[in-house]
Amino acid sequence: ELRNRGYHRLGNVFIKAENYGELIENRMRDFLGKKKPEGRVAVYKLLWDLGSYINNQASFLYWCSRNKIPVIVPGIVDGAVGYQLWQFSQNEDFILDIMQDEKLMSDLMWEAEKTGALIIGGGVSKHHVIWWSQFAGEGLDYAIYLTTADEYDGSLSGARPKEAISWRKISTKSRHIFVKGDATVTLPLLYLALLQKLKI
Repeated sequence: ELRNRGYHRLGNVFIKAENYGELIENRMRDFLGKKKPEGRVAVYKLLWDLGSYINNQASFLYWCSRNKIPVIVPGIVDGAVGYQLWQFSQNEDFILDIMQDEKLMSDLMWEAEKTGALIIGGGVSKHHVIWWSQFAGEGLDYAIYLTTADEYDGSLSGARPKEAISWRKISTKSRHIFVKGDATVTLPLLYLALLQKLKI
């Protein structure tokens, strides 16, 4: 029924088809056509350029670009964004060099005095941050897991902090919590609590 009505479903979120895949691909084509990245480019640097291109204060990437905060996206080649990056690379001297991002992750972990992660959901992004954390001392010092995934099927998304502790990805001395719930509810509540605590 959703397909017939022109909607995509992302979990409990419905998105009009014209506001997602094709729109993202068109914007990516425009961005790449204007920016014309050349040579070997780190993902986080490309995302700074994308944030600058977006030029909208409501955008997470805009603020990361403006403040040179690196955004690591290990799964960037998946989906509409990745498809446009691949298309662009077929006719241009452009290689998305994900190894530069890996070096940055390594440097950040080795240089950090303390490490922490707010993990929303699971999958490759969850594993990426906890994987690198095992090389920084005893693992993450702080961890918050927000997910609806179950533990019983052995999936990474449903894995609890105790599993990461067994791999030295979270420290035995860490402050960590697992919140089972819908992140579209739990994350705004967490944000609200933080604002109240900081009196912002």
